[in-house]
Amino acid sequence: MASILSHPAIPLALGCVLGPRRLPPRYWVLGAIASIAPDADVVSFVLRIPYASPFGHRGATHSIVFALAIAAIFTLCEWRRFAARGLLFAYLFIATISHPLIDMLTDGGLGIALLWPFSNERFFFPDTPIEVSPIGAGFFSARGLSVFLSELKWIWLPSASVALASLFLRSNKQPA
Repeated sequence: MASILSHPAIPLALGCVLGPRRLPPRYWVLGAIASIAPDADVVSFVLRIPYASPFGHRGATHSIVFALAIAAIFTLCEWRRFAARGLLFAYLFIATISHPLIDMLTDGGLGIALLWPFSNERFFFPDTPIEVSPIGAGFFSARGLSVFLSELKWIWLPSASVALASLFLRSNKQPA
């Protein structure tokens, strides 16, 4: 998996692309939370659920169905506060589904059960350039630093580039 610190990069960049008028920054925070929600399955280690189980790490909570459910639940919670519900749902779905898609780019583990409950098969992308993050205190080690640098290169720099480009384009837009 990528570290919990890097998953929010995608929804934060997307929030910048949409801009604060279309999607208020409070929803960027909700998107960041949605982006880390799939890793709630780390509790499976404490519960001694086998990694390869559909309810093990990178199983059901890393699926398209889970991303749809999180987006629906969070959107329903904000139903009365935000009129652009379709936009919010799409944003939250992208925020949540970005998590397993990033994890499919990592070089370790058993893969991602993206199609659960229809299939328990686990997937990686053909190229896996992101170093898999150690779970727990192992992140604060030499290996953790290597993972951080990998995530900086493959997640944060592209996300920051998109966010900065959108800010630049928006600031240079001529009024109509």
